[in-house]
Amino acid sequence: MTVLRATDPGHWVEAALAWRSWASAAGRWAAEVRRCAAALRTVWRGAAAEAVSARLARLQRLLDLFRLGCWAADQALTEFAAALTRARADDDLRAATAADATASALLRGLFLVPASPPGADPPACTATPAEVGRWWAGLGPEQREWLLATEPGWIGSLDGVPAAARDRANRLLLDGMHIEGTLAERLADGDGPRAYLLVIDPAGEGRAVVALGDPDRAENVLTQVPGMTADLASFGGELARAERIAVRAGELAPGIATSAVMWLGYDAPDFLGEAASRSRADAGALALRRFQDGLRAGHEGPPARHTVLGHSYGSLVVGAAAASPGLAADSVVLVGSPGVGVDSAADLHVPAGEVWASTSRTDVIQWAAVSPRSLAEDLLTAHARPAGALLAFGRPEDDLYHGTNPAEPAFGARRFPSQAGAGHLGYWDEGGPALDALTNITLGRSDVIPR
Repeated sequence: MTVLRATDPGHWVEAALAWRSWASAAGRWAAEVRRCAAALRTVWRGAAAEAVSARLARLQRLLDLFRLGCWAADQALTEFAAALTRARADDDLRAATAADATASALLRGLFLVPASPPGADPPACTATPAEVGRWWAGLGPEQREWLLATEPGWIGSLDGVPAAARDRANRLLLDGMHIEGTLAERLADGDGPRAYLLVIDPAGEGRAVVALGDPDRAENVLTQVPGMTADLASFGGELARAERIAVRAGELAPGIATSAVMWLGYDAPDFLGEAASRSRADAGALALRRFQDGLRAGHEGPPARHTVLGHSYGSLVVGAAAASPGLAADSVVLVGSPGVGVDSAADLHVPAGEVWASTSRTDVIQWAAVSPRSLAEDLLTAHARPAGALLAFGRPEDDLYHGTNPAEPAFGARRFPSQAGAGHLGYWDEGGPALDALTNITLGRSDVIPR
């Protein structure tokens, strides 16, 4: 047995979780400081009260900075454990040594430099993610920590800022949001790829973007866009589906880093009437394009392979994003789609041969999202011919509400298999052909069996 094989990445995960627990403990202390400060302001006035309030505010900032450092240590150790697992798969001592050097450099820099406000002007609201990335790279570590502690809402939502920094900022934001349920549990969980919180907004039905594994260090990055009824309450289930691709990628290519992102960065429709409109897809497409630009801008090392997957109404969002040049994606995948706004794969600005599609035979989308013209023709057929109802409604439709069914040959996408009983949500079922196909596309493998 080599020295590398004798190592146990689990020890480093345990150390990461210890840092994460210290961040949680410090969060409770910070909450108590805020409570005491608020209580004092109601009963005490004057210069002395102001001095005490200033001291309490400084204490709260120090606790926030401590938490930010804890999460940075958590990230460094978790990613080191993941890199060590990949190196063990290929017995790659050089990769393990490089990962050790990266983690050591990150850990050595923690808690050493006092935070201080930046002197440079912030990027304009019209700045591109690439411009934001250059601004961030030009800041010193003390200035970055100051911004994370004092402007977490701004930094956490800023495309072009590295994923690790956005995750720390957004975790700090969670204090005042009272996010519960599966999402909160997954953020604290030590099993599986580490969760990076890239967007969190509880307003309305809520929005969230979570990456499983650091996308800035991954060789392959999948961005998955959910469809109708997706919201913060159901986000845990959506995230679990994306995680199955990340986990399967680790099984099929254990030596390669793959990150899966669940992107709920738009207001998904709740009702069929809302889903009949393109307006939410068009608005989401703009945000998706900017997010993908941010992933490219923040990536470390050689460019990653980027795959964008749209499910159900989410495929219309992806179609709208790819309908004009400039979407930062090497592949586009459309599953359970009601149409993507164009009638041919050639109309999507994606590298040739990299538009993929699948719809299960039992997916209701093929009957529920029929175009008005097709529905009128089917009703006429049902009344005008013997056995007309069977002829009209007994087969999936090619002409859907938002265009040609991308899983039909006429669309021109590369079709891949999905199990007949998948329905609308079974494309990620473990052991099914669709999950392996989605994973292989994410990995950039061309040996996906056509249907």
